[in-house]
Amino acid sequence: MAKAVKAVKKVASKKVATKKAAPKTVAPKTVKAAPGILAVNIGISDADRARIAEELSKVLADSYTVYLMTHNFHWNVTGPMFNTLHEMFMGQYTETWQALDAIAERMRALGHYAPGTYAQFAALSSIAEPKGVPDAQQMIAMLLSANEALSRTARQAFDCADAADDQPTADLLTQRLDVHEKNAWMLRSLLQ
Repeated sequence: MAKAVKAVKKVASKKVATKKAAPKTVAPKTVKAAPGILAVNIGISDADRARIAEELSKVLADSYTVYLMTHNFHWNVTGPMFNTLHEMFMGQYTETWQALDAIAERMRALGHYAPGTYAQFAALSSIAEPKGVPDAQQMIAMLLSANEALSRTARQAFDCADAADDQPTADLLTQRLDVHEKNAWMLRSLLQ
């Protein structure tokens, strides 16, 4: 019986093989991505892109917190160093504001959505918001600490991007490190 089944299959396969097949039109494959993740094929694995985007989310949250704190202090600084600090804070918050877009857009290029609410930023940020309006010296110290924290967050994200050979993200983070380490140096100098 088994021989008969094999013989029938063999004959059937020969008939299929000898029939001229009609040309097929093949539709492009659609890769379905998980919710929140878009199909992306840029030479970085899905897992690496997810890890990098997670780290960039923290950088974005810390950056937004530093931006908001610096802008707040720009508005509310008083005392003998008012003009110097008012101008310095404006330069720093303006630069940080412009960087927010670059960080979020890099996340989008990696196929992930960027966080964009105060609740998300508060949950992701390593920087505590100020309570009340501190005096000028406290503002400087808080911004120094915040820029150093942001530098540590960016460095951690850089290590993740570098390990995945993600040069655009590594370049972006190198630029952010340069800015926030310089800001920290300038703020630290005011406290000495």
